This record gives sequence, structure tokens and C-alpha cells, in this order.
Amino acid sequence: MNNRILANAIRFLSIDAVNKANSGHPGAPMGMADIATILWREFLKHNPKNPNWFNRDRFVLSNGHGSMLLYSLLHLSGYKLSIEDIKNFRQINSLTPGHPECDITDGVETTTGPLGQGLANAVGMAIAEKNLAGEYNKVGHELIDHHTYVFAGDGCLMEGVSHEACSLAGTLKLNKLIMFYDMNSISIDGNINGWFTEDVPGRFKSYGWNVIKNVNGHDFVNIRNAIKSAKHEKSKPTIICCKTVIGYGSPKYQGTNAAHGAPIGPDEADIVRKRLGWKNKPFIIPQEIYKSWDATVKGVKLEGHWDKKLEKYKKLYKKDYQELRRRIKNQVPSRVISSLDKCMLKNHKPMATRKSSQVVMTSFGQNMPELIGGSADLKGSNLSYYDDMSIFSPNNPAGKYIHYGVREFGMSAISNGIHLHGAMRPFASTFLIFSEYTKNAIRMSSLMKLPIIYIFTHDSIGLGEDGPTHQAVEQISSLRLVPDLDVWRPADTQETAAAWKHALLNQGRPSAFALTRQTLNELPKTKTQSTNMNKGGYIIYGKSNSPDGIILASGSEVSLAVKAAQELGDKKLDIRVVSMPCQELFDRQPASYKNKCIPKDFDNILAVEAAKGDSWYKYIGKKGSMITVETFGLSGTGNDVMKHFGFTVNNVKKEIKKLINKNR
Repeated sequence: MNNRILANAIRFLSIDAVNKANSGHPGAPMGMADIATILWREFLKHNPKNPNWFNRDRFVLSNGHGSMLLYSLLHLSGYKLSIEDIKNFRQINSLTPGHPECDITDGVETTTGPLGQGLANAVGMAIAEKNLAGEYNKVGHELIDHHTYVFAGDGCLMEGVSHEACSLAGTLKLNKLIMFYDMNSISIDGNINGWFTEDVPGRFKSYGWNVIKNVNGHDFVNIRNAIKSAKHEKSKPTIICCKTVIGYGSPKYQGTNAAHGAPIGPDEADIVRKRLGWKNKPFIIPQEIYKSWDATVKGVKLEGHWDKKLEKYKKLYKKDYQELRRRIKNQVPSRVISSLDKCMLKNHKPMATRKSSQVVMTSFGQNMPELIGGSADLKGSNLSYYDDMSIFSPNNPAGKYIHYGVREFGMSAISNGIHLHGAMRPFASTFLIFSEYTKNAIRMSSLMKLPIIYIFTHDSIGLGEDGPTHQAVEQISSLRLVPDLDVWRPADTQETAAAWKHALLNQGRPSAFALTRQTLNELPKTKTQSTNMNKGGYIIYGKSNSPDGIILASGSEVSLAVKAAQELGDKKLDIRVVSMPCQELFDRQPASYKNKCIPKDFDNILAVEAAKGDSWYKYIGKKGSMITVETFGLSGTGNDVMKHFGFTVNNVKKEIKKLINKNR
């Protein structure tokens, strides 16, 4: 069937759904329908009957506001997305939300909408493909072999994260990454010539990309030839620069920002129907069009061919096959858990918890080949690697450590893409203060329920001389505000091991570690305490069921609290100390356990943490108090800065005594 008719099916499904919802973005689907038609019908390797087929090509709509383009493609191709779902566009609990969400709709590879991040996710997917191919492919048995295609618009390329991700993609020579740049020259505010005039092809050439310029995004032959050329490229990612008309087919709106984010209305829709020769009423797609679009037969055949390759591979490389299957199923090796359990019970020498994390990683890293990640040019400071961890590079695609350079946001969004690809467990690391740069990618990890591990070091004012520009104060509280994110601030190596174990076993939410630069002593623990350590909060000191006061603390302040409680014990004051490495995990415990640690309506509660105190109010009640940091830090030695802000044993003693006396 004529490609123009098939592309128009996308256009009118998009027009009709947006009109019915009276909300949405019709311009991009109308403008990119022709490109999508050629890519999806002639090149994209996928199986609507099994959206999770592992060797499928990945397709990312980075300009996620154009979601009806993707929903139309999924519906027409044969995915579980009915015409009723299309009619239910942008409604509560529908399979067609305003922006694509990967945990809601089959066939959606990643949740997109925040511009540029989908593109960075695609870079992560291409990294995962290259890494797995380097690890598992054998001569004559190329088991991992697929492309990542991404649609991106002017807005995506304006966002800074696109620079970070695409620069790295060129350096890593991710040749199976192909981007279609929708050059319609329109964003929400109008024609971009007033604010985006850079030479995009030149920019990508400087990144080390293969640049295909001057593609007519409405010429099917031109589009087809560009894709063929891109797929032949063996050492560079490719950007296909496609000139399109936003709102294509609408005399009133095409080529203007009015087509971007509002319905064109039923009257204009009728005009477009006549102009493009579409004789069907809203939401009516003739069977012959469905038949031409249906990708199920081809998809089943493609997956069947791969299954045969898999069976041959299984016979020849049984161990590799079993490892790959385990990784695809997200099963953590039992030997990894055993290593972590040993770390949680061992009495370690004093060390900074950033070093603790490295010790823990080294204990299990070699036994977990899916663990991959790196830091933002801070390898020697973050210590987020294990011994003998090889470097991922074009010459060593099976390597596990990624040198991200100073690209915090890009690193984090790329990590989301690595996990979304499958069979990988990514981590990303930088200073805690620079979690600010990563925040929206962390939010997307939580929204997508991805168990990314964020390792943030130099966690407080305790880092000292670098001063307030580098001293994290509000970041812990800020991270704790993110829904479904577990924030860990461990007090020693054993608690750090508990954080790692929980993060690796947790398949449905990300984790963030806040780790010290300064050395911390290992806190002695009973067997019960070692068990309760896994509950996010536990009594680290004190045996009485009716203490005079309770000190809550995390990280480096726990040892201060314990020493203060011990010294007050000599003065006949019974002080309980609760170590709270992870508030979120503690809050998920049964009320009976939480009340054992922090009795309900108990008055004399002091929270101690070298950060903003907002997240502690829920525990201390109306009569409790806090030793926290409510201003920016200072430049000076770590000990002097901590002392200046009251983080000393004597001040902790003073404040808990004051609290007890006040509430008598």
C-alpha cells in the first residue's frame, strides 16, 4: 500500500485523539509520520507479540510530547493498544498518558517528555548493547545485535543533557545509535531562529558522529536511503538531519508554533482530511491499512530466527548462555549476596564510607558482570569501582567502568537507559553537592521504578576546606523528598554493605548513597542489631525500654551520638541511640517495630545530622529538637567546621540534657 496513506493513518489517529482529549501535541506526529512509517515498516526489528524480546531494536521518542506518534505506531503495528485506548488519550488510568510511560504501555521503551533525556537514555541503551555484544558474542554467533533509534527535536538538542550524552556517544563510537533530528525549526515560543542558530551538523561532526544532512523528512526515498547509509556505519553514531513541516497538512497551523501543543479542532481536521485525501471518519482505520501496518507475523519470524541462534549458542557456550539468561531475568547471584552478608558481619578497620563502598564493591564486583557504571571525572575521589575493574571503551567494549567525564546529568540519564535496555545494573557517582545536576534524571529513575544506584560522596560540611560551594547541606533532605527513592547515609562499613545489599535486591526503586570523605569508626553490633540494620533504622545503643532520651542520627553523626550516650550513662542518664541509615526503608517497617525504636508520643528526641533538618520533624514531634545545619557551610578544616556547627560530643550531650530538663 502507498506509504503516504499509511503515514496519514498516523496523522489522523493523532489529530483525532488530541481533538477528543482537547489536549495534546499534534504537530510532531503530523510532521514526523513519514519518517516513522519508513523506519517502523521497513527497518525496525521488533515483535508486537513479545514487546520484551531481548534482541529487538529499541525505539525512543525523546520529544515525548509527540506521544500520539508512538501510540499510533504501536496500535497500527499490532501491540496491545486498542482503538479504545487511543480514544482514551490523556485520561486517568489510560494506557495512553500525556507523555509515554514505559511501565504503563507495552512497546514504550522509556518514559520521555523532559526534553533531551530520552536521547540520553538512548545513548545508555546503545552502551548496553555494545557492552553485552562485547561480552557474549562469539565469531559466527552474534547473539546481541540490534540498533537503538531515537527521534529528537530542536528542544531536545537545546537542552544541555543532549550535549553531555552525545559528546560521550561519539567518543565511545556507538555506531548502532541512530538519531533522527526533526528540523522543523519550531518550538513553543515560535521560530527558533531567535534563540537556536548553531550549526547542528557541525556540532555533531565535532562530537565524532556520522552526519547525514539535508534529508527531506517527507520524501520516502530520501528517508529510506538515509537509514540504509546510517546502518552501514561501523564506527560512529549517526544523526540524520530531517527537514520536516510541523503540523504537516494543516493550511492554518502547519509550520507554526500553533501546531505544537494544542488541538487543531474538528473544522481544521476536516480541511486536513480533504487536503490529504483521507476519507475516513475520526478513529476509523480501514482493514487494508491495518493489514499493511501489522508487524506481528514479521516480528514472530524475526524472534524465531533469534531463538534458533540462541539454541545453537546454548549448546556451544552453556555457561555464557546461563549467565545471560540470569541477567535478563534480573536475578542477583547468590555468591554476591553471600559476599555482602560477610561484609555486614565483619568488623572492619576505621575508614571513610566512600572507601567502605569500594571495599564492599570489591567483595562482589567480579561476581556480578552486569554491574556497570562510573563517575563524573571523580574516580579517585568517589572510589566507585572494584579492584581490577576494566574500562569500557571502543577497544574494550566488554569493560565495566565508564569514564563519564564531567557530565553528571548525562551520566545519570544514560544510566537510566542502560538499565532499561536490560541485563545490566548501572551505578552513577559524583559528589553529593552535584546531585543537583542529576536531580531530574534521578526523578525519572524513581518514576520509571528503575533500581539505579547513585553513589554520592563528600556528603556534608565534614569535607572542610573546599567550603560552601562543595559542602552538601540541603541535598539529603532534597533527595528524601523524591518519591520512591531510598536515600542511605551509612555510619560505617557494615551499614554501607547493608545499603548495597538492599539496593541490589531491590528491583523496583532507585537508591542513593551519601558517603563520607572523613574516616569513621566501625560501630560494634550484636546479632540482633546486625539484623535490624536491614530495616533502615535500629537501636545501636541502649537496652532500656524506658530511656530518658533518644538520639536519632545518621552517617558520621552516629558515632558522636553513641559516645555522648555512653558518657551520659556515667552520669546516670539512660540515652538510646537510633541509627537511621535509610529513613524511607524505616518508614516502610511495621508500626510495631518503629514504635520499639521510637515510642509513640515520646518527648525527649534529639535528631543529629550534618545537613538541613527538614526530614527529621516527623520523628522528633512537637517537643523534640535537632542539631542540624540550617545555613550554608564554611571553609576550614573538616573538624573545625563540624565543631563550628555544633557537631561535637559535648554539644550533643548538652542538647539532649537540655531537652530532658525542658520536658520534665
